[in-house]
Amino acid sequence: MPTARLTVDPGFRIGAVDRRLFGSFVEHMGRSVYTGVFEPDHPAADEDGFRTDVLDLVRELGVTLVRYPGGNFVSNYRWEDGVGPADRRPTRLDLAWRSVESNAFGLNEFMAWAAKAGIEPMMALNLGTRGTSEALDLLEYTNHPGGTALSDLRRSHGVADPHGVRLWCLGNELDGPWQMGHKTAAEYGRLAAETARAMKRFDPGLELVACGSSNAHIDTFASWEATVLEHTYPFVDYVSLHAYYDPTDRDTDSFLASAAEMDRMIDSIVSTADHVGAKLRDRKKIKLSFDEWNVWYQSRFGGEDSLDWRPAPRLIEDVYDVTDAVVVGSLLITLLRHADRVGAACQAQLANVIAPIMTEPGGPAWRQTIFHPFAQTARHARGTVLRVEPDSPVIETERYGEVPALWATATHDEESGEIVLFAVNRDRTSPLALTADLRPFPGARVLEHLVLADDDPGAVNTAERPDRVRPRPVDGTGTCDGALTAQLPPVSWSMIRLATR
Repeated sequence: MPTARLTVDPGFRIGAVDRRLFGSFVEHMGRSVYTGVFEPDHPAADEDGFRTDVLDLVRELGVTLVRYPGGNFVSNYRWEDGVGPADRRPTRLDLAWRSVESNAFGLNEFMAWAAKAGIEPMMALNLGTRGTSEALDLLEYTNHPGGTALSDLRRSHGVADPHGVRLWCLGNELDGPWQMGHKTAAEYGRLAAETARAMKRFDPGLELVACGSSNAHIDTFASWEATVLEHTYPFVDYVSLHAYYDPTDRDTDSFLASAAEMDRMIDSIVSTADHVGAKLRDRKKIKLSFDEWNVWYQSRFGGEDSLDWRPAPRLIEDVYDVTDAVVVGSLLITLLRHADRVGAACQAQLANVIAPIMTEPGGPAWRQTIFHPFAQTARHARGTVLRVEPDSPVIETERYGEVPALWATATHDEESGEIVLFAVNRDRTSPLALTADLRPFPGARVLEHLVLADDDPGAVNTAERPDRVRPRPVDGTGTCDGALTAQLPPVSWSMIRLATR
C-alpha cells in the first residue's frame, strides 16, 4: 500500500482560523430563496415564512457568514424594491437569470433570517447598473440609527435598530461580459474607489471587498486585479476570487485535483496584490475573499439565454456524489492552507442551487454529500492552521501534471488542546497509508476518525435516501505513542481529531 507522511508541529504555523472561512451564499436565483430558505406556506415555516427545517440544517452546517443578494442578480437590483410592506413591493424582471422577481423576500427579511440562523451578513452592492449614490443610500438605510430620511424609513418598516452590517462587496463579477453593467478594470476601479472612499467616510470601520476576477481562465485574470487595486488599495480590505470546478469532462483524476487550481489562483492573486502594495508603498496586506466557490456541473447548464421568464425556476440543482464531496473537502483544505491571507470564503450556494441543502416545495429538506465535509470542517477547525508538508505518492493528471495523492492540513486549538487533521486521498484505485509524526505532542490520542467514502464513488443522497452517503467512524481511537497511523480509502475525505492533554 502506498504511504504518505507528514509532521504536525505547533511551531510551524500558517495563521489563525478565521470563522469567516465557513461562509455561504444566498442569491435571488432559482429556488435558493423561494422554497429554499423562505416558503411561508410550508408546514415547517415560522411566523416570518422561514423554513425551520432549513434553518436547522444551516445551523448544523456551521455557516458563519452569508453573502446576499448576489451574485449576478445584484447588478440589476434595486434594493428599495425589497423593503416596506410586502403587498406594495413591485414585481420586476431579473435580467441576470431571466426570472420574475416578486421581492417578497428582501433586505429586512434576510437580516431577520440571518439573525435566526446565527450568521453574519455580507452585503453586495449594485455597482453594475447603479453607483455610489445608491450604495450610500443603502448604507444609510441599513446602518444609521435614525434621524435621517432613510434610517427613519427603515424604522417605519418595523426595524428600529440598525442592522450594523460590517462587510460589503463593491459589486459582483464586473469583469464578466455576462454581467449587467460590465466594465473595464479602469472603469470599475475608479467607481469602486470613489464608492469605498465615501462609505469609509460614513464609517471607517466598514470592511470592503473589491471585485476580483470571476474565474482564473478569463483573459483579464490578474491584470484586472492589478488595475483595480491601483485605484482601490487605500480604501478596501479584501479582493474577491470566484471559482467553480466542473466534473463533466470525464477526466476524474484532474477533477479530484481541482484544489491544485484553487491553490495556484490564490498564490497568483496574493502576488498581484502584494506587487501593487509595494508599488504604492503601502504596507497594508490585502486579504482575499473567496466569496464564490464550489463544484458546479457548469457544462450541463444551457446558459442564461436558455431560460424562460418564470418565478423561482428549478435552476442548476446539481445532485452531488461522493467524488464531488471529496473535492469539496479538498477545497476546504486549500482555504485553510492559506489562512494567512484568505480571510473570508463563501460556498455557493446554500439551498437548492449548487447547494449542500436540498428542499422540495411543501416537502422535506436533506443534506447533499457535500454538506458533510463542510459541516465537519466548520465544526472542528479551530485555533491555528499548522504548516504540514506531506511526503506523498503522486498522481499524473492531464490538467495539472503531477499532484500529491494526499492533500492535507491540520489545526491546533491551544485552548482545548485538540489537533484536527483533514485529509483527502485523491487516488481512485489505491488506499493510502498515512503516518503523522506527533512527537511534539507526547501522549496525543485519537478521539475520533471519520471517513467519507463509498464503494460506489457515484453514490448520492436523495429525499428518499437522505443518509445514503455520510461520514462514518473508523475504529482505532487511543494513544498514538508519537505517531498516528491511518488508512485512507480511495477517493476519500477524512477528519481525525486528537487530544493532546
